[in-house]
Amino acid sequence: MPNQLLQGDCCELYPPVKDKSIDLAFVDPPFNIGYDYGEDEYEDKLSPYDYQVWCANWMNQLYRKLKDDGTFWLAIGDEWAAELKVMAREVGFHLRSWVVWYYTFGVNSPKKFTRSHAHLLYFTKHKTRFTFNPDAIRVPSARAVVYKDKRAKPDGRLPDDTWIIRPQDLPEGFPADGDMWSIPRICGTFKQRQEGAANQMPEQLLGRIIRACSNEGDIVHDPMAGTGTTLAVAKKLGRQFLGFELSEKFAGMCRKRVRGARPGDPLDGPIPQGG
Repeated sequence: MPNQLLQGDCCELYPPVKDKSIDLAFVDPPFNIGYDYGEDEYEDKLSPYDYQVWCANWMNQLYRKLKDDGTFWLAIGDEWAAELKVMAREVGFHLRSWVVWYYTFGVNSPKKFTRSHAHLLYFTKHKTRFTFNPDAIRVPSARAVVYKDKRAKPDGRLPDDTWIIRPQDLPEGFPADGDMWSIPRICGTFKQRQEGAANQMPEQLLGRIIRACSNEGDIVHDPMAGTGTTLAVAKKLGRQFLGFELSEKFAGMCRKRVRGARPGDPLDGPIPQGG
């Protein structure tokens, strides 16, 4: 059932999906922090027990639907990153990378440090057998660009991990080849923002993930599709897609956005530091 967006609860929509049919899944669930999505369907303040039961439900079903060499990316905030990482391991997933997505235009809070990052946990179903396309996401090597070292590989290197303060405070300390990805958050004033969207992932962020962890023609899945970023990017990059969305309003926005996307279209937004 590829190239569809189904409206409803992902936990109820999974059973008809064929087991071992999905190549890549990206999941950006509610963070359970009391966020107001503006939709009655969402409840973002479950008890810790109920939230974990719900996450275990969709995660176990997702595991069954992924191919044996499939990949699963999870976007999550500080509050539940550790718990869901452990849960994914108990389900059977293998953690390959814990990426920190640093974004500009962080969410201000008067009583704590401004939130300017999210966690992107990269899992595979099989420990050694999975899709990873290094040449699709290589970035310029500092050795070549900065130091003009002839020993540098001409095709660049893969992004890797790093810690940083802020790019504007320490520009030489935020390398293009880091696995702390500096990509702007989609704020309400940005032209890419879908009207009425509560949260929206940047297309360039999904582009890096989809290029790296799937091939053309593969099925890319998002069980909480929101405004359709994952599905639109998958279509632009020549992949098939399958999405679920609980909200009738967001499902309508998602369908419209996906219909407007064409294979080969450029991705919206600035290219992230690091390619």
